[in-house]
Amino acid sequence: MAQADSRALVLGALAGAAGISLAIVYFRKVKASDGRVLNQRSIGDYTDGPLCLQTGQAEVLDRLGALIHCVSELKEEVKALKDALPHLQDNVRDQLRGRSAEDISARRASPLHRTPTRRKRSGVPARSEGQSSEEAESEGGYITALTDSEEDESDDERKPQQEPVDELMALLQKADRLHSCNGPEKAQGLSTLLERKEEFDQRCQYLWRLARAYADAHDFASDHLEKKSCAENGKKYGKEAISINPLCAEGHQWYAILCGLLSDYESVQNKIKNGYLFKDHLDKAIELKPEDPLSYYLLGRWCYAVSQCTWIERKIAATLFGEPPSATVQDALQNFLKAEEISPKYSKFNYVFLAKCYKDLGQRSVAQQMCDAATTISVVTKEDEEAQKELDSLVASL
Repeated sequence: MAQADSRALVLGALAGAAGISLAIVYFRKVKASDGRVLNQRSIGDYTDGPLCLQTGQAEVLDRLGALIHCVSELKEEVKALKDALPHLQDNVRDQLRGRSAEDISARRASPLHRTPTRRKRSGVPARSEGQSSEEAESEGGYITALTDSEEDESDDERKPQQEPVDELMALLQKADRLHSCNGPEKAQGLSTLLERKEEFDQRCQYLWRLARAYADAHDFASDHLEKKSCAENGKKYGKEAISINPLCAEGHQWYAILCGLLSDYESVQNKIKNGYLFKDHLDKAIELKPEDPLSYYLLGRWCYAVSQCTWIERKIAATLFGEPPSATVQDALQNFLKAEEISPKYSKFNYVFLAKCYKDLGQRSVAQQMCDAATTISVVTKEDEEAQKELDSLVASL
């Protein structure tokens, strides 16, 4: 019994030792497999790391290359601008002198006229619409923009340097030249202006000159009806001129003159009415242009004529208009003196009327001096001829 138990015990010990050995072997196999897995993972990590590093370096190098390229182009443009600066003064002078379109095209080819453009970095996506200009610049690009004035200058250079011809101004200058003539060509101003009437009949500067041309034609007309027609037409256009521009001194002045001319062909009632219009518009002309001697001379003529009105003429004026015009010889004298003050030796007729005023005021010696001054002025115009006739008669009366 004891031997059997010992044998069983020995067999149990041997079975336990074999089990322990198998367990140890299994544990070592498992540990060895885990180590291989860990080694493989570590090797993978070490192999992936350098690959990612190489990719990032390549992108950085690409960006640096694009930046260097942009900087080099910028340096070239700055150099071109420096080369063009010494010729800037000549270019500006040529533009002011208005060179031809071919010269401008040749100059546009120079570095100074090169149009800067925005450069994009190679290999970098274009910035989105939501990005600001600062963000675009931070990415390595830059923007050179033309200002509005530079764009306007570029547009101007593409057009021929020719100033438009102002046809109205040329016409008015020609009319002024003809008006300043003393011979029969003075009357040609009317036909010259009438040729362009349909184009400029809404312009005040044209209309008052047309009224003046009718006044000139009136002086050279020989027929009574022709003179009256010129005065009527001139008055009509003078009225149109001041209706378009009520602040035109010349419009008021020549409207008044035509009223005075027309009064010679009107009834007594219309003559007095035109006299009132004459005075009112001369006052307005003097208010708008106080340094024009013609307005003072004409107002002096009006004052002197009113001062010479008879008692019957004054009563008629009072009956028709309620209040007769009022003026004295002294009023006339002050206006004639004002014309002489603004423009010494203004006209032969101005001296004649100064002599008349001084004679009526009892200052005969001063009147004689005015007659002598009138004698020194040559007879050039038809008005001078009329003044000379009255001067001869006045000297005889002194």
